[in-house]
Amino acid sequence: MSQQITRTDTSVSHFTVLLSASRKGAKLGRLMAAERLVTWGLPVENAELIIAELTANAALHGRVPGRNVRLTLKVAGGTLRIEVRDACTDRLPAVRRRPEEEGPGESGHGLLLVEELADRWGVTPGLVGKTVWAELTPKSQ
Repeated sequence: MSQQITRTDTSVSHFTVLLSASRKGAKLGRLMAAERLVTWGLPVENAELIIAELTANAALHGRVPGRNVRLTLKVAGGTLRIEVRDACTDRLPAVRRRPEEEGPGESGHGLLLVEELADRWGVTPGLVGKTVWAELTPKSQ
């Protein structure tokens, strides 16, 4: 009698950290996430740029006094998912391609970087706040 064992990779890696909604919090999140990606053996460069942009946006545009920003990294099925959740519900991010689309003091041009580097990205509104997410597969990093 012959026995066959089939192994499937169902491993899921997960990392979550609460950050202050500030520039310092955004920088700390980027550094912690880069270290975690290295630990997981994943390419860092593109993911780190996306994390920097999303955490900086949350600190700048999604800040609600007394509320934190949550950074989450998940790896499943070879895809890295980056999520940044803030408490602001009234401002959803949008890519702005022309200067005339800009409001006072806003740019939206950093999301062009996210759009270029990520395989997919989007926004999921919540009851309180929103989550901006981006996904990368190893081939795109």
